[in-house]
Amino acid sequence: QVRLAESGGGLVQPGGALRLSCAASTFTLNYHAIGWFRQAPGKEREGVACITRGGGSTVYVESVKDRFTISKDKDKNTVYLQMNSLNPEDPAVYYCAAKRTILTAPLTCASADYPYWGQGTQVTVSS
Repeated sequence: QVRLAESGGGLVQPGGALRLSCAASTFTLNYHAIGWFRQAPGKEREGVACITRGGGSTVYVESVKDRFTISKDKDKNTVYLQMNSLNPEDPAVYYCAAKRTILTAPLTCASADYPYWGQGTQVTVSS
């Protein structure tokens, strides 16, 4: 059974930062592309940032470029999302998701492409 667990969400003031973690407990992330997705109330789920299984390529949604950074720590079997300069457009439940890929697969960041999901962590931005 594939299990992913997100952590690190919380309440932060505008302009603040949070680091989300996505830990895999039942499989190695070395063979999986990982994505961070978010869903705000009344909105569709959107891909925020995705990273290849090797960690060498990333993609970001335009609204978070230069503010968010996705990274993978293979030794800890964990993927992180560093979120800086948080603003009122960022609050949502953030999910990590995984898909097994081959080494040369192109990176996609569409939620329908990822079969394994965590439970999500809430991010709130408020003064």
